[in-house]
Amino acid sequence: MKRLFYTLSLALALVSCSTAPKSADSAVDQRVEDLLSKMTLEEKIGQLNQLSSMNNLEDMAKQIREGRVGSILNEVEPGRINALQRIAKDESRLGIPILMSRDVIHGFKTIAPIPLGQAASFDLEAVEAAARIAAIEATNDGIRWTFSPMIDIARDARWGRIAEGYGEDTYLTSLMGAATIRGYQGPDLSDPTSMAACAKHFCGYGASEGGRDYNTANITPRQLLDVYLPPFQKAAEAGAATYMTSFNEIDGVPSTANSYLLKTMLRDAWHSDAMVVTDWASTSEMLAHGNTYDRADVAAKAINAGVDMEMVGETFIQNLPQLLKEGRVKLSTIDNAVRNVLRLKFRLGLFENPYVDENKRVAYAPEFIEKTLKLATESAILLKNADETLPLSSKVKTVALVGPMADAAYEQSGTWTFDGDASHTVTPLAALQAINGIKVLYEPALTHCRDQKAAGIASAVAKAKQADVVICVVGEEAIMSGEAHCLADINLYGKQKDLVEALSKTGKPLVTVIMAGRPLTIAKQVEESDALLYMFHPGTTGGTALVDLLFGKAVPSGKTPVTFPYMVGQVPIYYNHKNSGRPAAGTELLIDQTPVGAGQTSLGCSSYWLDAGFGPLFPFGYGLSYTTFEYSNLKLSKTELAKNETLHVTFDLANTGKYDATEICQLYIRDLVGSVTRPIKELKGFKRVALKAGEKTTVEFDLNMADLAFTTLDMKHEVEPGDFKLWVAANSDDNTNEASFTVK
Repeated sequence: MKRLFYTLSLALALVSCSTAPKSADSAVDQRVEDLLSKMTLEEKIGQLNQLSSMNNLEDMAKQIREGRVGSILNEVEPGRINALQRIAKDESRLGIPILMSRDVIHGFKTIAPIPLGQAASFDLEAVEAAARIAAIEATNDGIRWTFSPMIDIARDARWGRIAEGYGEDTYLTSLMGAATIRGYQGPDLSDPTSMAACAKHFCGYGASEGGRDYNTANITPRQLLDVYLPPFQKAAEAGAATYMTSFNEIDGVPSTANSYLLKTMLRDAWHSDAMVVTDWASTSEMLAHGNTYDRADVAAKAINAGVDMEMVGETFIQNLPQLLKEGRVKLSTIDNAVRNVLRLKFRLGLFENPYVDENKRVAYAPEFIEKTLKLATESAILLKNADETLPLSSKVKTVALVGPMADAAYEQSGTWTFDGDASHTVTPLAALQAINGIKVLYEPALTHCRDQKAAGIASAVAKAKQADVVICVVGEEAIMSGEAHCLADINLYGKQKDLVEALSKTGKPLVTVIMAGRPLTIAKQVEESDALLYMFHPGTTGGTALVDLLFGKAVPSGKTPVTFPYMVGQVPIYYNHKNSGRPAAGTELLIDQTPVGAGQTSLGCSSYWLDAGFGPLFPFGYGLSYTTFEYSNLKLSKTELAKNETLHVTFDLANTGKYDATEICQLYIRDLVGSVTRPIKELKGFKRVALKAGEKTTVEFDLNMADLAFTTLDMKHEVEPGDFKLWVAANSDDNTNEASFTVK
């Protein structure tokens, strides 16, 4: 382990240029020191203790009076929050307010698409706006801290928490995370509508073995520096107020005891003074990991590693006094943790304004609905549209709406939806029924997504035969993704596959809509459908967004933020993989094409699957439109550059179809030769470009050569001279518009 951390420390140049400031708010720091000087040891340790809300208000009140609570999570009733804050302010010795927290992951009341869906929009402004809405609604009820964004890189669709992040790409995730932080926190933490963000899970949780939550993550030092840490550095630069340690271990060290992450990187390299909180009881879970002897050892290793606050584990409050006496923990270590907690409370303005107006309500404001609808619409991905099935023409008068997700208000909001009111959610059924002149024949066929009873399929088929078009809405219930909701099989569950197959045989145009928390293996359903729209659980306005897209009021623009596998055996699968020494050429024989008795080496001996081939069902960055776009005239400002220069890239984009629409243009590069092998492609830029039908424009990208840096053979973060390829493309698999340049 020491060797790993030594090796990693050699790469501090990766992040030493961070612009994130040190604490340096002298007025706040002076207030922190003044208060700290008055605190007893017990009061200090109390600030490091976070409790989950209890039903018995008096139990919490007693601990608050005694100065034993720094933060409470999962208390959301404004009246109770005010009551607890009054006890803290008026009845505890020092009057230190409580930091109220809640998992507000993709909306508090007005629910936006799940983060994976937000990433599909490639719209940073819309994502920031969604987080701002969440902050305004949550702070109105007294919540000033949320445990979001999750900026783990996730390349295994079996992992339930893939729903909670922004996908497989480091660059996209870094920008999405920073936008979310800006939205939550706003320009000033002391604003009553500012909610402290929490960059999680620090670090590498998305690499959990087998796509299982809480599992070990096997990550090389170079992968950690180049793939998993950059989003957290970007979070520091965006001013993330807090960080959360992850459940997993890396190379034998649980993150909650990992001083390399919490000190060497976060404090020394990135200069962040963010408060660090553990994940739920991840301190005491180190006993199960097997790197601690008892709860006292747990507390010592966690606080010495750099943890500031313990979420519900209570090993700090139970053991730190004795550990201090024994010399296993220093008072200065405890004081530094308390400083980080108090500083955040001062910055949030809690000492001046700890209360909320219990009669003020801001939830579901019209402007919130409007912005959330925009994001839900932009997040939808059109994966197939044979013979221009969509948008539906004015000749469509009767629609058969079927499937268990067609009217599932709670389920379409997805994972981590604790506080949204399902009665405000517009389902596809409700949105369709609101259209004048359209007759809706509704038949869920299945009571829920896991329903194994096929009796309702016959009724769905009968209604389909009476309709002009069939819209089948299937997918996953909310419970099927998110934390602790990992799957070994990522097909459609229950009898949903049978439902789609039966509808495909009716002879009526079939539009399949999938609402899910992860990319599913849907090759058969794609084949059976005339059109297929994918919506990562779209939230409150999902039904409205869908109907607007179906009838052409809006045009799909979403792109896949993760690679879609053909079958589960391909995962982990992601676009920016290494080439290998024997890359597949695309001409290899598959298992059904292989002659009986074929020789052992007759298949080409390249890197592919006999049954699945070598590529995904849909690549990263893929998504269709109702119109067509043409990329042309790619130009580079120069073809030879120094390491400190910027390459100016231009190309023409034309809307060659019939509809006004938006294209998400993507910029990829490849470092052809490195001191260590490099990915076949890396995303380095994207833009949403809106064009009217027939319109043409010039699109520009600026690529800084510094952004080509990586962790080299000798563990230095730098740009290596050499030859590069560059593409402007509609997706990561599009190689049409290519250019080359050289870094000298």
